[in-house]
Amino acid sequence: MMVKKQTVWLLTMLSLMIVLSVYYMTAPEGEDMAFINNQETEKDGAQDTAADSNGDTAISQMSTEEMFAAIRMEKKNERDKHQEQLSEIVASSEYSAEEKNDALKEMQQLQELQSKESILETTIQSNAQYEDVLVRAEEDVIYVTVKADELSPQEANEITKLAVDEFGEKPVQVEFQPYN
Repeated sequence: MMVKKQTVWLLTMLSLMIVLSVYYMTAPEGEDMAFINNQETEKDGAQDTAADSNGDTAISQMSTEEMFAAIRMEKKNERDKHQEQLSEIVASSEYSAEEKNDALKEMQQLQELQSKESILETTIQSNAQYEDVLVRAEEDVIYVTVKADELSPQEANEITKLAVDEFGEKPVQVEFQPYN
């Protein structure tokens, strides 16, 4: 029996919601839920802390691997959904030949984008021996996040150069995510 991707995704999200609900309900009084704030993080032992708008401090309990995996999964799900919509346009008789050609071109561009992201991740990881690299190509900016305790300006410049070589003249934002 073949289960649709959407059904698997829905069951996964429901399971996650149930686990988080149980955790929230059983958490000791006064303990805040974990969150990640990339703008104002500080190193505090093996865990990151971030201040929210009320000045309270919450502890990020998501490891770098989990964060990278979650971002990758979210990006893949979004792209799969978009790819499915484009496939429906191509297969439908309700659309003109021009609209179908545009959908096919967009599908090809999406596949090329995924390929470029994967190539850049592999290149950066092998060149600089980072444990993990996450590349996200958005409309106007290429975001590169490496798993490292620190990132020198020279390393950031080298990563930027590799990204420009792969994607062309687009702005590149390089960040590092410390081990935890």
